[in-house]
Amino acid sequence: MTRRGTGPAAELTDTGAPLLTAGIGAAAREHRAAALDAWLRTLMPSGPDGTALTGVALVAVGGLGRRQCSPYSDLDLVLVHDGVPGMDELAAAVWYPIWDARLGLDHSVRTIPEALSVAHDDVKVALGLLDARHIAGDESLTTRLTVAAGDQWRRTAVRQLPVLHEVTAARWKAHGELAFLLEGDLKEAAGGLRDVGLLRAIAYAGISDALRPAVRAAHLRLLDTRDALHVSRGRRVDRLVAQERESVATLLGLDDGDAVLRRVAGDARTVSHALADAFRAADRLRSGRLRGADGRGADGRLLRRPVARDVVEHDGELVLARTAIGARPDASLSLRVAAAAASTGLPIARATCEWLAAYCPPLPTPWPAPARAALITLLGAGPGLVPTWETCDRYGLVDGWLPEWPRLRSLPQHNPVHRYTLDRHLVQAAAEATAYTREVDRPDLLLLAAFLHDVGKGLPGDHSTVGAPIAGGIAARIGLPPAEVDLIEKLVRLHLLLPDVATRRDLRDPVTISHVADAVGDSTTLGLLHGLARADAQATGPAAWSDWKSRLIAELVGRVHTALDTGELPDPPAPDPALLDGPLPAVHLDGSRVAVAAADRRGLLAAVAGCLALHRLEVLSADAITVADRGLVEFQVQPRYGTPPDPIALTADLRRAVTGDVSVTQRLRGRALASRGAGAAPKVVWHRAVATDAVVLELRAADSGGLLYRVATALDEAGALVRAARISTLGGDVVDAFYLVGDWSEPAERDRVEAAVLAAVAP
Repeated sequence: MTRRGTGPAAELTDTGAPLLTAGIGAAAREHRAAALDAWLRTLMPSGPDGTALTGVALVAVGGLGRRQCSPYSDLDLVLVHDGVPGMDELAAAVWYPIWDARLGLDHSVRTIPEALSVAHDDVKVALGLLDARHIAGDESLTTRLTVAAGDQWRRTAVRQLPVLHEVTAARWKAHGELAFLLEGDLKEAAGGLRDVGLLRAIAYAGISDALRPAVRAAHLRLLDTRDALHVSRGRRVDRLVAQERESVATLLGLDDGDAVLRRVAGDARTVSHALADAFRAADRLRSGRLRGADGRGADGRLLRRPVARDVVEHDGELVLARTAIGARPDASLSLRVAAAAASTGLPIARATCEWLAAYCPPLPTPWPAPARAALITLLGAGPGLVPTWETCDRYGLVDGWLPEWPRLRSLPQHNPVHRYTLDRHLVQAAAEATAYTREVDRPDLLLLAAFLHDVGKGLPGDHSTVGAPIAGGIAARIGLPPAEVDLIEKLVRLHLLLPDVATRRDLRDPVTISHVADAVGDSTTLGLLHGLARADAQATGPAAWSDWKSRLIAELVGRVHTALDTGELPDPPAPDPALLDGPLPAVHLDGSRVAVAAADRRGLLAAVAGCLALHRLEVLSADAITVADRGLVEFQVQPRYGTPPDPIALTADLRRAVTGDVSVTQRLRGRALASRGAGAAPKVVWHRAVATDAVVLELRAADSGGLLYRVATALDEAGALVRAARISTLGGDVVDAFYLVGDWSEPAERDRVEAAVLAAVAP
């Protein structure tokens, strides 16, 4: 169907369909619905006398039923009849012109009993009928359907909602949470437009006043965003992909794509929170926990139970005690309620949140001790922290605790490794840190550092350096003494030290250990950084954490702890004795370890790396040494796609590769070159004071299969001797460090090798 950007909807295409406007906003959606209504009426056959047919009605459901038509939405239509003959021909007369106009159509033909029966068995159909609206034909038939469908839903909603909750949870699992996705589905993801439909259904059943003003406003903004996305793409699409964000921002009058993401995230969180509250209301209604004469519900539970000072449980939610409401509240009350909720895993009642937001006084500077203790209890609550914090944030309580929070809220992190927005990442990191509080000397400072470690993100400069004084200012405001404020600043400034060194430096090198020991200074700080590194990685997402990374960091911490405690470094592990004797080449496979010995070290690293790439193994680290007349290389690897290679085939290829078999070399080069792809320009950084006997060439480039093989080959051909390599993958990028033995003080020599490496990885 032909469409225009603006213009009257009364104009028609050559198919007779209306020219729909591509405007954005409620008025444009109403305009499109009116144009479609008028056209659809022309498709309905009339009676012999020209009047509307009796016993047949064309009914709109979905977006058209709600008069919320996006520019390229499908039409959801139902032909309702009371048993009149010839419905197949009548339906064809309606449906075919719609298809001819190239409009998407979801259609059905049913009697009222059939429609009600299907709605009884299929909760999604039941929800659709709640949006039913008469278009053409016998209006009394539509009225009977809408009244009957509404009555049936109100009678069965409490029973149907558990099934609906299960279906919804499956959809959330498939599509994720809209608030935290860089390319979320505006309709299907959790917190999207589909969930607003659930809120409307729950409100229709009288279970909860789910469509409060904040939800309605969020709904309209999400609809506007989808309208802009349709206009930008020129077709129906609900996923807000990265390349469309800027144009969507322009159409919505926002500054940039990040502003779109932040607005969508805020609206999605509003919808998600309201839906969680509505489902809880349905659960309470279904379980029948009504107050009895003895103060117990139908299930025997006390309906009011003291939980903490000024906080009681009432009907499965936390509310304020009557004495707290009657008295002048102290400034720590909202934090104490939040701490009680997170610790017990019980939600805070909506009315209580509203009361706290309205009447709880602001916190003084520095905070009183009860407020500081409540914050630490809240951050240390583990799984209960995230939903409680989200609730408090929805009602504006967090802004009163932390004036810095609005800048952090819903801030997108443009890295596929991160699964959350910045604010949620900070809260999640504190929740993850609770697993390590028993391992450190100051669990309270670990929780606070985990919560504040990334507060510098979104500001110019290195976020660790920029965030340290911000975190220190917050720590001082909540009442920590100066020495602890300094330690919080240090933890934030160094929170990437352990993971960066563990994955990018040779842990056997004394310079590596001395550098970390000097930076950390003492065992208490080392333990806190170890807990913080693990919590940060686990809160980032699965791609940021692995058993291998955990072992590397633990090894680094152990060596640094020894250095701090005794001033001595443990000896590096000795080479595998099995590689020092016996015929060459020798190949040993042991789980994630691949060790090879050959007569000539030159080219050995590249040959083995290429063979591993050929068998789809990712290299995590590589070490190369010479013992007597033997070259030894040892790799730590993991399968790129989860399935280990055949060890017999891998061993055979390794033996052929290190002896210079041409057929293997050709396969390696073909596979490596075929894997090249476009990306950001690669970059080389030199580090000259981080190793005892080598200079470190650090390559930052897009990841691809065979990358280590290409780089090692280039280094070998350039005459550079590599004694160790560390491979660090961050989403689609790598930071690979190569320890080059020898004197690299001449800039011309470094430039020559750098050019060779960049040429090897260039797309």
